[in-house]
Amino acid sequence: MKNLSTLTDQDLVRSYMNGDSNAMNVLVERYKDKIFTSIYLLVKDKYLAEDIFQDVFIRIIDTLRGGRYTDEGKFLPWAMRIAHNMCVDHFRKVKRSPSIKTSDDHDIFEVLNFSEPGADQKIMANQSHDKIRKMVDLLPEDQREVIILRNYADLSFKEIAELTNCSINTALGRMRYGLINLRKMMTEKQIAL
Repeated sequence: MKNLSTLTDQDLVRSYMNGDSNAMNVLVERYKDKIFTSIYLLVKDKYLAEDIFQDVFIRIIDTLRGGRYTDEGKFLPWAMRIAHNMCVDHFRKVKRSPSIKTSDDHDIFEVLNFSEPGADQKIMANQSHDKIRKMVDLLPEDQREVIILRNYADLSFKEIAELTNCSINTALGRMRYGLINLRKMMTEKQIAL
């Protein structure tokens, strides 16, 4: 008997259809990385990609057992097409699932906070905010002003430019240099947030 790993895809498919389950194991091993990676790049979630990957091979096995596979010598493109279609089906299903909206048209799951931070997390967050505020106070006035207006007042760069009598590019530059200076301070003082 020939070593299965040296057989072509067509021969492995035929062997599997004739009852040799090891032939499918060889096909899975041969293409699992390519198929999984393509699924993962589409769905961007490792666990979801694993689920879809398994479903792809279940569909392949069902198609082979049902005798609906046409042997064109293109197993990998066929398997990849199944994987792609299953990813598209997943996104269609997600899109169709009803979402609950609040009165101001936000998804309820974006608004609800299911896990209240503990006291230790609140203390650490406050300490981090205090460190940042102290470092922001050390910045040159024009940089400090833009960072405060952008992050604390939540103004757009256009609004900041109008408020500070400068161009949008100047406001953007001040923000950039302010952030660079903050990073330098954090590195020099070895501050971890």
